[in-house]
Amino acid sequence: MLVNGDPATPVLTRRGRLLEWSTLVWNIGGVLVLAILAVTASSVALIGFGLDSLIEIGASAVVLWELAGTGEARQRRALRLIGLAFMALAVYLAAQSTWALAVGHHAGASLPGIVWTAVTALVMVALAVGKGATGRALGNAVLISESRVTFVDALLAVAVLLGLLLNLAVGWWWADPVAAYVIVFYAAREAIQIFRHGTD
Repeated sequence: MLVNGDPATPVLTRRGRLLEWSTLVWNIGGVLVLAILAVTASSVALIGFGLDSLIEIGASAVVLWELAGTGEARQRRALRLIGLAFMALAVYLAAQSTWALAVGHHAGASLPGIVWTAVTALVMVALAVGKGATGRALGNAVLISESRVTFVDALLAVAVLLGLLLNLAVGWWWADPVAAYVIVFYAAREAIQIFRHGTD
């Protein structure tokens, strides 16, 4: 863990900001792309992934705000906001997936959706690893927690990708809402950990 007087701290802080800005720009573009793809394919999974991108935008904005200041109180507020983002994602995906299964919603095939989610999964994993390493080097709990938000985004991309592929290849329309329950569990667990241990 570095202290504020360490010469490496400004470099790591700039790296953290760059990673957050990269995430922010990618997800802003993703919201626009996914809105078009979701409407075209009538895909509940793609709509959910677009909303997840909105949550990731909010989480990145929180971390950029936190990196601009100092103090434990500021970090606790930032962690609470990230925890709330996790909970919002878990609640929405649980409701969305249950509804899709209950009504037997069949989405259309979406090759552009498959390409976008595959590329997004790779980008988000790379960003999550970078944020986690930078956060640990800085001793910054907010950046470490937000790296897990980014990792959840990568997991959701993989789940949506698998659902889209199975729907396209074998007509398993129920695959994407079922896969989303994995993300519900992970997001809820992360939120609970933040509220139990990260805001004391």
